[in-house]
Amino acid sequence: MNDDMPSSTPAPTVSIIVPVRNEAENVAPLVEEIATALDGRWNYEIVYVDDGSSDATGERLAAIMARRGNVRQIRHDKSSGQSAAVRTGVRAARGAIVATLDGDGQNNPAFLPDLITAIENGGTRVGLAAGQRVGRKDTGFKKFQSRIANGVRSRVLSDGTRDTGCGLKALRREVFLSLPYFDGLHRFLPALVRREGYDIAYVDVIDRPRRSGVSNYGFFDRLWIGIMDLAGVWWLIRRKKSTPVATEIVRHD
Repeated sequence: MNDDMPSSTPAPTVSIIVPVRNEAENVAPLVEEIATALDGRWNYEIVYVDDGSSDATGERLAAIMARRGNVRQIRHDKSSGQSAAVRTGVRAARGAIVATLDGDGQNNPAFLPDLITAIENGGTRVGLAAGQRVGRKDTGFKKFQSRIANGVRSRVLSDGTRDTGCGLKALRREVFLSLPYFDGLHRFLPALVRREGYDIAYVDVIDRPRRSGVSNYGFFDRLWIGIMDLAGVWWLIRRKKSTPVATEIVRHD
């Protein structure tokens, strides 16, 4: 898909959402890997959401867009966080299935087909396909804090998920848009999707080191917010009532 897509090209069935902030050096290699994984398998688009970058991320994306008609760029006027960037991308997506991955290169796009296929094969029963990292390449401290956070979350929410921090996920767009939005939403997707009555499909993915730069979404700056989010999600689950089956009664003349 190196040429501009003609205007007659049908709308994509899959949208790949990539939230980024100051990831200029990682943009081009990641786009190429996504293309390698998906070209010839789905009609897809790549939606980059630039969350207020101060580096050349926007310029690098513009250069790629000149060559690839299926790459889009949406820019936040200020940094609003990863959940806000994911939400912006999903709302702008044209595909019925959306898949997400981090923009730093740690998430390998080679696993996108497995996630998308899990959604397709699950029919209306499966609302989310979640990547579960094995062989993580983070620092020992980051793996330790992630293990603690996942353990606390799992104990409180009973969401049956060992790793909600993996950016590799796929879900139906309509399911995502039905979820209550708050900052930090992306870390609680399994619990919230289960709350809506859907099953979760899990796919083991192999983690790898970030290609360039440093993480722009830290841990300590969101620690206390994360604790409050956890309490809020617990409350949402407790307050959820069963969804009634709604049937429209048609008038018969």
